[in-house]
Amino acid sequence: MPVPARPGEQLKEIRNRLGITTREVEELSRKIARETSNEEFRISNAWLTQIENGYSVPSIYKFFSLSAIYRIRFHDLLRVFHVDVDSIARYQIDLPLQNTNLVTLELPDPRKPVRFPVRFDPGFSLEKTSLISRMVEVWGEVPVSLIQRLDVRHCQYGYIGLEDFTMDPILHPGAFVQIDTDLNRVHPSVWRTEFDRPIYFVELRDGYACSWCEVGGSQITLLPHPLSACPVRRYAYPNDAEIIGQVTAVAMRLVRPAEPPGNGSPKSPKQS
Repeated sequence: MPVPARPGEQLKEIRNRLGITTREVEELSRKIARETSNEEFRISNAWLTQIENGYSVPSIYKFFSLSAIYRIRFHDLLRVFHVDVDSIARYQIDLPLQNTNLVTLELPDPRKPVRFPVRFDPGFSLEKTSLISRMVEVWGEVPVSLIQRLDVRHCQYGYIGLEDFTMDPILHPGAFVQIDTDLNRVHPSVWRTEFDRPIYFVELRDGYACSWCEVGGSQITLLPHPLSACPVRRYAYPNDAEIIGQVTAVAMRLVRPAEPPGNGSPKSPKQS
């Protein structure tokens, strides 16, 4: 297996491909330093040689000059030194702060294509709870930077049907939920409030369900939120109901869309 070239070697390769010398880089960087009135932008011949030999790492100013001179995007130049700017958003989520705060997520290159559904199963119904992966017919490359981390091909995501009020008001109809498939067993647990109680995404013979669960022997009980007015449902376990995983995150509207006049009361899922 070939060993990847060191950052300095990659920079030297880029410079050689452009056909410029280290002294020419110094002259070009001096123009940037002069226009910005900041000598930090200047890259000396000796210092560039040190970088290419792996003895130094560029500062942010010299990264700027190298990006301009080498005709390489700043983000791509950082990646040469194993700094992936696109991963900042993931770390902002993975490294939470104690106090409530506003979050400005770093967006990846908007031109970078990502895998995303381009055609859904025509039989998919918005009214029914379902898995996102089962709703998609064709995957394609779409340059949508905001959804780059939503890898629905490899992770499990669920959709709460518009007529599924089982966990309302905790999970509104139309919500999207993230499912941890490693947590696919109901274990006795201590929870202080209804928000701490585990919610599970369950595959049934005729569809899907999302609810609190209790398992006793060969039977699983799907427990709705008491304010939902939906019935308790019981199924043979695991023959007629299989736990896909535990709901770990949710994206949903807090303000419900206005219902057209004449709509009746919400429908409850069918009882077994």
